[in-house]
Amino acid sequence: MKNIVFTSQTMYRHPLDLNTGLLNITSNFDQQYATDERLGVIYSPEMTIFRLWAPAASKIELILFYTLYGDEAEHIMMEEVRPGTYEVEVTGNLDNKAYKFGIFYPDGTYIDTCDPYAFATTSNGARSVIVDLISTNPENWGARMPAFSATTDAIIYEANVRDFTISETSGAQNRGKFLGFIEQGTKSPNGLATGLDYLKELGITHVQLMPMYDFQTVDEENQTAKYNWGYDPQNYNVPEGSFATDARDPKTRIREMKQMIQGLHDAGIRVIMDVVYNHVYDTDTHPFEKVAPGYYFRRYSDGSLSDGTGVGNDTASENEMMKRYILDSVKYWAQEYHIDGFRFDLMGIHDIDTMNAVRETLDKIDPSIIILGEGWNLNTNLPEEKKAASINARQMLRIAHFNDAMRTAIKGSDMDGGFDTGFISGKPFMEQWIAINQQGGLYYPQDIAGYQQPDQIVQYVEAHDNHTLYDKLVINMPHDDERTRTRRHLLASSLAILAQGIPFIHAGQEFLRTKNGEENSYNLPDAINKMDWSRRDTKQKEVEYLKGLINLRKSNPLFRLQTTDEIAKHMEVLEADYYKIVWQLENDTDLFYVFFNGNGDPRYFKIEESDFEVLVHDCKVNIAQPRMWLDTDEIKVEGFSTTVLHKKK
Repeated sequence: MKNIVFTSQTMYRHPLDLNTGLLNITSNFDQQYATDERLGVIYSPEMTIFRLWAPAASKIELILFYTLYGDEAEHIMMEEVRPGTYEVEVTGNLDNKAYKFGIFYPDGTYIDTCDPYAFATTSNGARSVIVDLISTNPENWGARMPAFSATTDAIIYEANVRDFTISETSGAQNRGKFLGFIEQGTKSPNGLATGLDYLKELGITHVQLMPMYDFQTVDEENQTAKYNWGYDPQNYNVPEGSFATDARDPKTRIREMKQMIQGLHDAGIRVIMDVVYNHVYDTDTHPFEKVAPGYYFRRYSDGSLSDGTGVGNDTASENEMMKRYILDSVKYWAQEYHIDGFRFDLMGIHDIDTMNAVRETLDKIDPSIIILGEGWNLNTNLPEEKKAASINARQMLRIAHFNDAMRTAIKGSDMDGGFDTGFISGKPFMEQWIAINQQGGLYYPQDIAGYQQPDQIVQYVEAHDNHTLYDKLVINMPHDDERTRTRRHLLASSLAILAQGIPFIHAGQEFLRTKNGEENSYNLPDAINKMDWSRRDTKQKEVEYLKGLINLRKSNPLFRLQTTDEIAKHMEVLEADYYKIVWQLENDTDLFYVFFNGNGDPRYFKIEESDFEVLVHDCKVNIAQPRMWLDTDEIKVEGFSTTVLHKKK
C-alpha cells in the first residue's frame, strides 16, 4: 500500500514488512494464515454473518450504510476469530443493504474497501450490497440443464452482450442489454432472424459471452459514453451493471443476467462465461491489495509486480487464498447462475494445480461443464513447469486450449499487424501442419503443445482479439475481388469447423464480420464493435454455408470423435501438399472424403469407388434430400473451397 507510512517498528503478530507495506509471504504463510471458512456475507432473513480475510489488518470495522447511496452508516467492530480472519454477526433482515469494510493497519493508517467476495454492488461497484439471492431468481428458475453429451460435441459461438444487439439493425428493444440478448422475434432490416432466433437457426450449442462480471472502465450510469470489452475486472462475482436496465438497483443486474441465461437455456443453448482472474484493472485500489497487500499479486524478490499479462499485474494463483478465490468464484457462478462453461483469459498465467482444482471443483457440480482457456506461455514469475500453458497440456486433462498453431497456419500470424499469410492466402508448406492439427491431438508434437485428447483443443480462425479474418484478408490480399476473398474466408472456416476438437466461431464470422480494419477494438466505439445485422442480409449465402457445416458436423459422430484412439482408428490423412489437404473418415457404416483446396483454380482427385453423395461443394452445403450424387471416379474441387463426399457402406 503506497499510502501507508509506518512509524512504529512493532510488528505485533501481523506479517507486514514495515519498509514496503507488503505482507511478508514466507514459505509457511498460508499454513499460518489461510482459512477454509466461507468468506463474504452469509445472509439469512434473521441474521447476516460478515467474514473477511485480511491478514494485514490490526482491526477491522464493518461499515453498514442506512441506505444504498446515502452517507450515514453504522460502524461495527469485527472480531479476529483466527489469525487474519475477521467476523461479525448482525441480527435483522439486511437484504439490499450496502456495506464496506474499514481496515486499520498496525500504524493506525485507515482505509475502506469493498468486499472482494461481494455478490452485489451499487452503481459502478462503489459499495458492496447484501442480497437475498432467492429474491433475484426469475419466474420458473429451476435447476441446471442436464449434463451435456461430450465436449467435442460442442460448437462454441463467442459474442459480447453489448455488441450483439446494440445496433438498430438488431431489431431489439433492450439494445446492448442482458434482456436484449434473448428477445424473440427480432428481425434484420430485410426481415431475417436476428438475436436469439438467429442463434437457434445457426445450430450452435454454446454461446461464450465476453466479460459480463462487473468491470471498471464503463460508467454504469452513462453507458454509451465509453466502450470497453470488460477485461478490466472490478468485482468478480457481480454482474456488469451497464448490461442491466437499472444499474442503480443491485438486484436488477442479477435478475436480468439470470433471465438471459434462462432464455438461452430454454432455447437449448448453453452459456460459457469469460473469466479474467489473471489480473485486475488497478492493484492499488482493488480490494485484493487493500485486505492483503502483496499477497494476491505475483511479485519478484524486489517487490515489483510480475507483468506477464501486459497490463501491469499478474494474480498469484499459486498462493492458497488466490487459488481458493478462483475456486469459490467459479463454483458460485456455476451454482447460482447455472453457468455451463468457463473460458479463462490468459490461462497460462495461472498454475497447473489451480486449473486442475478448477476442473475437480466443477466436476462435483457437473462434469460436462466446459473449461477452456488461452494457454499462452507468458513471461510471468512462475516456473515454466508450473504454468497452465499449452506446452503443459498433458498435465491438465479435460481442459481445452485455444489452438493458435492451426489458426496461424490457416491465415497467418496475428502478431505482426496482420501482414503474415497462411494456407488460404498463399503461404507454402502449411498443408501437413494443418492436417496434423486437424487430427485433434493425435501425433501432436509434444515440444509444441502437450495435447493428449481432442477435448483439449479449441479449433478456430478468428476471435474477438486482433483483426477479423475478413479484415486480415483485406490486408493480406488487397487485390482480391470480393468473390475470391469470400471463398478464402469460407475455406478457412471449414478447415476449423470440420477438424477434430472443439470448433469455435467468433460472432459475425459467418457473415464476414468487419471492424473497418481496426486490429484491437477493446475500447473503440459501438460503431466499430457492433454486430451489423444488415451484413447478415447481404451475406446470406455465407451464413447458410456455415450453418450447413455446423449441421454436417452434428449429423455424424465421425466429425467429432472423443478420443485420439478413435481418431487413429477412423481418420486417415491421404494427401497434404501443394495447397491440398485430403482425409477420410470411416467406420462400419459411413465413409467420408474431405478435400480442402487452397489453390485458386480447381484440382481433380481420383477415388476408387463411385456412388458418393456430395454434401459440400463449391461453397455450398447440401445435407438435405434430394442430394447431388457423384457417379464417376473423379471429383473436381473448385478453387479456394472444400468438398465433402459421403457413402453409406
